[in-house]
Amino acid sequence: MSKTLRLILGDQLNINHSWFREVHPDNIYVMMEMKQETGYVRHHIQKVVGFFLAMRNFADALQKGGHEVVYWNLDHPDNTQNLTENLLFLIEKHQIGSFEYLLPDEYRLDRQLADFCKSLSIPSRHFDSEHFLTSREFLEDFFKGKKTFLMETFYREMRKKYDVLMDGKEPLTGKWNYDQDNRNKFRDPLLLKAPKVFPKNVSDITGLLQKMGVETIGTIGEKNFEWPVSREESLQVLDYFCEKLLDSFGEYQDSMYTGDAFLFHSRLSFSLNTKMLSPLEVVEKVEKYWFAHQDRINIAQVEGFIRQIIGWREYMRGIYWAKMPKFSTLNFFEHERKLPEFYWTGKTKMNCLKHSIGQSLDKSYAHHIQRLMVTGNFALLAGIDPDEVDAWYLGIYIDAIEWVEITNTRGMSQFADGGIVGTKPYVSSANYIDKMSDYCKGCHYDKNLKIGENACPFNSLYWHFYDRNEDKLAKNPRIGMAYKTWEKIKDKSKILEQAEKYLENLDKL
Repeated sequence: MSKTLRLILGDQLNINHSWFREVHPDNIYVMMEMKQETGYVRHHIQKVVGFFLAMRNFADALQKGGHEVVYWNLDHPDNTQNLTENLLFLIEKHQIGSFEYLLPDEYRLDRQLADFCKSLSIPSRHFDSEHFLTSREFLEDFFKGKKTFLMETFYREMRKKYDVLMDGKEPLTGKWNYDQDNRNKFRDPLLLKAPKVFPKNVSDITGLLQKMGVETIGTIGEKNFEWPVSREESLQVLDYFCEKLLDSFGEYQDSMYTGDAFLFHSRLSFSLNTKMLSPLEVVEKVEKYWFAHQDRINIAQVEGFIRQIIGWREYMRGIYWAKMPKFSTLNFFEHERKLPEFYWTGKTKMNCLKHSIGQSLDKSYAHHIQRLMVTGNFALLAGIDPDEVDAWYLGIYIDAIEWVEITNTRGMSQFADGGIVGTKPYVSSANYIDKMSDYCKGCHYDKNLKIGENACPFNSLYWHFYDRNEDKLAKNPRIGMAYKTWEKIKDKSKILEQAEKYLENLDKL
């Protein structure tokens, strides 16, 4: 009887998939480390190491379960470093009679595999990854005939569909959203908890990357790779989040603090985006824990987390499949500047960017407000080409896979989509950063100044952004107040001159 070759990609590590419920002697599973995947952008070294470790652990779990697995390391002698060439080799070597794969979550891989299957002389089939709570088409169908895809409407539908924090058809406590309670500045270091980590010596993989000439960004120490890279470790992180962090998560989820990189964030995004954990099991675990501990955890902490998982995460995936591939080319403001060098080094006199970028290079991590309102905010104010911004975000973060990265970056962060994801550009002056962090304390620049040698660049760039884009933004109903304020400012020319000076010297800021 002929064999079936089944492909598992590096972000398809779902051990509960129906593929693996029974052992079939005619199925061969294949997993491969390839330069095709390490090189389409320059990735953080911890991201590459994390994927390779998670993939190897998953292959081991399958083999222990009795499944036949072909696993090619990056330096396997038959590895051409190209997905379809490797597959053709294996099909011929093992005299494969049919080919099957799980639907990829990246458009480029979806197209590559679809085209590959058309070229095959043997039958091929694809299957759902059985991870997400919605189909690729759900969001577009849900909003059919609507001009805008409002996330809150989608989120409420998901709450109802999966009966999460619900009392029949109504939300528990009668309120859907506690976003107003999730915007507090962190001030009490005594509340901090050390993150749940799993230190590992990864010198074998870093040596392999060096040997194979894989170019990476960021840093890693031989014994300080700390991310969960198996389902077992991921479940431990989920338990730790519930027991130690959930009681303060919502209150400080938007806060930024120099004394701690993670605050009360779960650090589950890598586990979720590689499918070691499912969104539903995470949400159900958190909800169940809250029900048992309502005496010390208020609902605002829990709702804020659940909104990110079944609201924002699923919503962004829906946007991706509704709008790709055109979405990846959108550039509403026609921005063309190159990304400043300090995004790759962290060497800048702006304390907020120095801290957020330095943390990203060191840990391959920054939470959503650091990404949106510091690094993303500056890139938008400075008029950076969204292609440049995309490549940086996709490469630097351990959880960055295009379906979730590009929708957040080119959409929400850079407003390059002209308003598909967000109803207005997310820009701010130094005031917001100071309100939500301690970054402005001790900075080379003065958060209170718009002009002058030590004036915070965010202040003049903020007004320069609105001034140069008035034709595109003035009619936006959510921005009217900004233009009314701009009209009343007396030193317009000096502020614009200050911004122009900064724009001409971005690498020196």
